[in-house]
Amino acid sequence: MAWRGLHISQPARLSLEQGRIRVRQGEDADSDPLSFPLEDVAWVILDDGRSTLSARLIAACMQAGTPLVFCDQRHLPCGIALPFHQHHAQTQIGRAQLALSAPLKKRIWQAIVKAKICGQALNLRYAQHADHQTLKTIARHVRSGDPDNVEARAARYYWPRLFDGFARSDDEDLRNALLNYAYACVRAAIARALVASGFIPSIGIHHDGGLNPFNLADDLIEPYRPIADWAVAEHLGTRDDEGKMTLADRRTMAAVLTREIVIAGEQMSLLHSVERSVESLRRAVEANDPTALVLPEGW
Repeated sequence: MAWRGLHISQPARLSLEQGRIRVRQGEDADSDPLSFPLEDVAWVILDDGRSTLSARLIAACMQAGTPLVFCDQRHLPCGIALPFHQHHAQTQIGRAQLALSAPLKKRIWQAIVKAKICGQALNLRYAQHADHQTLKTIARHVRSGDPDNVEARAARYYWPRLFDGFARSDDEDLRNALLNYAYACVRAAIARALVASGFIPSIGIHHDGGLNPFNLADDLIEPYRPIADWAVAEHLGTRDDEGKMTLADRRTMAAVLTREIVIAGEQMSLLHSVERSVESLRRAVEANDPTALVLPEGW
């Protein structure tokens, strides 16, 4: 089972040799390459636009279900490469996904929003806010489909208490840059798991953007966002300044996928937890049973 990620942060040439990813860094063609078994690699982040990949390696990553995440000039993830559907039951799962009833979608979205708000409450408890119980109370008011948009009400309560003087819309705030990077890494992991399980990632439960190829990933990421939020909060406590996002920052944010969390009473990495959630979503879709869905419970 894949368990590690590669973060390419300087010019490099990546190729495939005997089932291993070979990474040559620098200009010296004779330099000794780093080598990693492809089967161990769960994701590759290309954080330097001067890097090159062989077509053979790209094809091998697609066959292995290893996503390639590309970053822009600001070092923010801007795209992801994923394989075509290769799951043996892809047609069956896709049909079940397309046939989802509105009531089932609403019940699944209710569960997702509740789990997200409970995760936000957990973060406020970790941050030693005495009023974290308020978010738990808010979560209990989420109805099927969240027609009252309780999710937004919880967000307005949550963000000012997690981060002082914070606005999620402020692109110049380092905290937003860190959050966006961590979210992008989690989104890539979810998209990878969805494709591996035979889902059509553009067909969402709640999100339905016509130009969004990952609507379903954007549904399932919601209860995982608080884990990334807390990773940012912890990391900010170790920084001495509030300057631009550094390479160390980006690597720490990518490492959110290896954080240990609790799901269905078991402790595992976020990466494996995502796979558990996606598998449970498949059961919920096929059995028309929203209670089959399992989501993060703690971290």
